[in-house]
This record gives sequence, C-alpha cells and structure tokens, in this order.
Amino acid sequence: MNNLTFMPVLWPLFTGILLIFFAKKIMLQRGISLFSSLIGIVISLYLVVTVHSQGILTLGVGSWEAPFGIVIVADMLSSLLVLTTNIIGLAILLYSFYSIGEERERHYYYPVFQFLLIGVNGAFLTGDLFNLFVFFEVMLMASYVLLVLGGTKIQLRESLKYIIVNVLSSSFFVIMVAYLYSVLGTLNMADISQRITEVNQPGIISVIAIGFLIVFGLKGAIFPLFQWLPGSYYAPPIPVMALFGALLTKVGIYSIFRTYTLMFYHDQDFTHTFLAILAILTIIIGVIGAIAYWDVKKIIIYNIIIAVGVIIFGISVMNEHALSGSILYIIHDMLIKAALFLLVGIMIKISGSDDLRDMGGLIKQYPAVAWTFFIAAISLAGIPPFSGFAGKLLILQGAAEKGAYLGMAVVLISSLMVLYSVMKIFMNGFWGTPKADYALTNGKVNKMLVPAVLLVIISVLFGIGTESVYPYITQAVDSLMNPEIYNKAVLKE
Repeated sequence: MNNLTFMPVLWPLFTGILLIFFAKKIMLQRGISLFSSLIGIVISLYLVVTVHSQGILTLGVGSWEAPFGIVIVADMLSSLLVLTTNIIGLAILLYSFYSIGEERERHYYYPVFQFLLIGVNGAFLTGDLFNLFVFFEVMLMASYVLLVLGGTKIQLRESLKYIIVNVLSSSFFVIMVAYLYSVLGTLNMADISQRITEVNQPGIISVIAIGFLIVFGLKGAIFPLFQWLPGSYYAPPIPVMALFGALLTKVGIYSIFRTYTLMFYHDQDFTHTFLAILAILTIIIGVIGAIAYWDVKKIIIYNIIIAVGVIIFGISVMNEHALSGSILYIIHDMLIKAALFLLVGIMIKISGSDDLRDMGGLIKQYPAVAWTFFIAAISLAGIPPFSGFAGKLLILQGAAEKGAYLGMAVVLISSLMVLYSVMKIFMNGFWGTPKADYALTNGKVNKMLVPAVLLVIISVLFGIGTESVYPYITQAVDSLMNPEIYNKAVLKE
C-alpha cells in the first residue's frame, strides 16, 4: 500500500518518457497525455482517501528507512495539494489542445508538461530537504523549456532573467542545506524537527530559518523577492502561464508551510513575526500592481502576489484557525487562478489584445465566457459562499485570536482591491460597446471554455461543500500543529 505514495511521481515520469517517442504524432500525444492525467487524478484521489483513513503514509526508497534513506511522505496536506495539482493539470492540458499550437506540440510540449508535474508532485511528497532541492530542480528545468518554447523575443528576454534568478536561488538553497547539515548532521525533515529541540543554538537556527525563507521566498514571490515574477509569467503562452501561476509559486509556499511548522517554530516571536511583516508587504505590493494595470494578464499576475501574501500571513499566525484557512485558501487559489488565466486567454484570443481598453462588449457575443469569468472573479475576491470566503475568514479568525489586527486590516482591504481589479476586467472587457468585430466562433470559444468551466465548478463545489471537506483540512492541520505526529510516522517511533 505504501508504494502508492510514490505513484504521483512515477506515473508522469513513465508518461513523459513514453511521449518522447511520439513527438511528431500530435493526436497520439494528446490521447496519451489525457489518459495519463485521468489516471493521475484517480491515483491522487485514492491517496487522499487512504491517508484520511490510515494516517500518514511513508515509503523508504530502496528499503532504506528514515533518517538514512530517501523517504517519500504523504500526509494530508501534501496529498490534497497533489490532488489539486493533477486536477489543474488535466484542465490546462485540455485547454492546450486548442491553444498551444502544433509547432510547440511537435517540440516536446507534452513530455515537458509531464516532467513539470514530476517536480511539483515530488516537492509536495518528499520527506527530506536534499530531495526537495532535487524536485525543485526538476520542476525548474521543465519550466525553463516551457518558458522558451516558441522562441518569441519576449520569451527569450524574460527566460534569461528567470533562469538567472533561479540559478542564484538554487545555489543559495544548496548552501543552506549544507549549513543545516553541518549543524544537525541530517537532512530528513522529521529528524531535523527532533534534533533542533536538542541543539542549544537558537541564534544559528534562526539564521538558518531566515536563509530558507529567502530560498522559498524567491520561489514563492514574497516581498521583496517578487520582481522576477510579473515579467516571467507574462511571457509564455496562456496554458504555460496558467500552469506557472497555479502551481510554481505554490511549491515555494508549501515549502514554507512545511519548514515553518515542522522545523522552525521554536522562536516564533522572531521568525514568524518577520514572516508576517513580509506577508503584509507582499499583499500591499500585489494590490498596487493589480489596480494599476489595464493589461488583463498583468492584473491576474499581480493577484498571484496578493494571494501569496494572504497565505503566508496565515502561516505566520500559526494557530489552528489560521493554518486551516491557509490550506483552504491555497487550494482555492490554485484552482481559481488557473481558471482565470484560461479565461483571460480566451478574452485575448477573441479580441486580439491583452489591453482592456481594446476590448468591450464581449458579453453580447460570448455570454458563457462572461458569466464564467464573473463567478471566478467573485470567488477570487472571497465573496460568500464561494471558495475564497471560508479560507480567508478562518485566517482572519486566527489573526483575531493572535491579536494580529494590522494584518487583519490589510487582508480585508486587499479583498476589496482584488474585487475592484477583477471587476475592472469584467466591466471593461465584457460590457460596453465592442471595439471591433469579433470573428472567433462560439464553437471554437466553447472548446477552450470547457476546462475553465470545469475548474470553476470544482471551486464552487469546494466553497459550498467546505463543511464536508473540513475533516480533511483538520487532519492536515493536526500534523502541522503537532510535529510529533509527522515525526513518529516518518521515523517509525
């Protein structure tokens, strides 16, 4: 049964290798990719159900047990994120069939798509820091290829910045891993959690904690390490943009989730207060960008930064309600950001421009796109009963319990600004007088709309059914608030 824990990594690996041999056969690639994505969802759903009934699952690769071997760990947090990743992967894959273009499809788009899923799923499931680094690199190498695939001028320019930032980040990651190993003599996260309590060097541990925050903050686009994101995420085609926006920053956030609840929680007055300050500044910067631009892609990109800040703020509060809210919110944001990128992609495809001032009146010819966008928009803003509401409410409740009133005020104001930014798209893009004759037929639009509708429906059900989902969230929070649960499962104590 524990072999199941590695399947979300092995299955896309097998698929990606298989697809390489059929690089020129586009329809076969699509069919294999679609089948693989459906199986991936089944595997990850079964993993969630199994973890819920049996508890944390672990697998020692090569029969080497923790803390000496490579350990794959599926707790409820990682299992839920793997399931969400595979659902988003399926939706973006379906959208790609009608939008990515045959040229990119012939140049290994689908194999690289699978390799990116390997990195994301592996990062969620690994139980040690070195293999977290390895899966980060797998994810990043795939993202480099996806970013430059097509070879447009803006892609090549932004890919250079993206690669430089991530090479520096990865180098610093290795340095911090080596430093931590020199202090504790282990890289297994459960073993680190136990040994940190035995090391009477709080100053060094706090320095290491901030070092890892810099590493993961670069991946997750926390203030002031976010500057690379708006340009890099703007450059690739819409399916790749949706994949990046929904998944890549969330791997950085997950890493903060894991390390700041399992390892670096002994000096919260310093580490978590610092985290809260960065979260608030991240939200403010995201809000400024989201309301300043008329470019639909830039507006959604800066909303990524706002969501990163909200989730990180919940982690910094570090109580049951706030962590529950952060988990709900990260799942919500992954789903709804992917949907919004796909929807603005349809708007751009119809109008031929990404500037709102060149759009208008789309609702008359494409009402289904308009109302799908409207539902996604109010969900993003956290309007009840949609999926963004419950997570944000729990974060605010946790903040009130902690007395973090400044953070509460910033999160509340940001919700209004998020609503303003997405309603600006809705009002200027869909209402008013059409600025041109929109020639794209509803038949073509509807094919692209289906995956976005799928994500929005799942998000709506997630919001309405929060009470049914909450036992799974509670189980995830239990292992975050009580590291000994995770430690005992991994170290077999």
